[in-house]
Amino acid sequence: MSLSRAVLRAAVPVLAMGLMMPAPAWADFSDGYKFLEAVKKKEGDKVEQALMDSGSLVNARDVSTGETALHIVTQRRDLTWLSYLAGKGANVNQGDDHGLTPLQLAVNLGWREGAEFLVEHGARTDVSNDAGETPLISAVHRKDKQLMQALLQAGADPDAADNSGRSARDYAKLEGEGNSLTATIETYAKKGASKSSKPVYGPVF
Repeated sequence: MSLSRAVLRAAVPVLAMGLMMPAPAWADFSDGYKFLEAVKKKEGDKVEQALMDSGSLVNARDVSTGETALHIVTQRRDLTWLSYLAGKGANVNQGDDHGLTPLQLAVNLGWREGAEFLVEHGARTDVSNDAGETPLISAVHRKDKQLMQALLQAGADPDAADNSGRSARDYAKLEGEGNSLTATIETYAKKGASKSSKPVYGPVF
C-alpha cells in the first residue's frame, strides 16, 4: 500500500468524526454569545466591559433558544443581576423562541420577588407564550394567590384566553364554587381590565 493511500485511510475516520460533532450554535463566538456566556458565569467585569463597548448587547439573544440575559438571570432567581440588567436597558418584555418572557418564567418558577420586580419595571402582564398562556394563567395553575394578586393589581386580565379557549378565571372556577382562587380574582381584578379574551401573541419590541 502506498504512503498516500495509507494516510488517506487513516484520515477518513477522523474526518467523519468531525462531521458528526455539532458546530457551535453561535458561529465563531460572536460578541453576543460571549456576553451571554459571561452572564451565565457571573463574570461581572466582562459583562460590564461588553456593555461599555456596545450597550445593545444587553438584549442579545441566544440564536438557538432566543433567550436573553434576563432569561438567564431569572432562571437562577438572581435579583441582583436582574436589577443590574434592567438598569442597563434590558427589554423586560422580550420573549424567547417560545414566547416565554422573563415575567412568565419567573411565575413558572414561583419566584414572586422576581415577578414583582419585573412588573414594577414595565413587564406587560398579558403577553402570552406559544400556548396562549399569560402569566396570570400560569399563576392560577400554580395556585399561587400572592402571585395572582400581584399580577391582577398590575392590571392582568383574568379573562384573556389561552389556545384552548380557557382564561385564568375559567381555570380558577374549576376548583369549585367559592374557592380561594376565584375569590382572589374577584377581589383584585381591576374593573377596567379588558374582557376581549384575546391575549397578546408574538414577540414584543
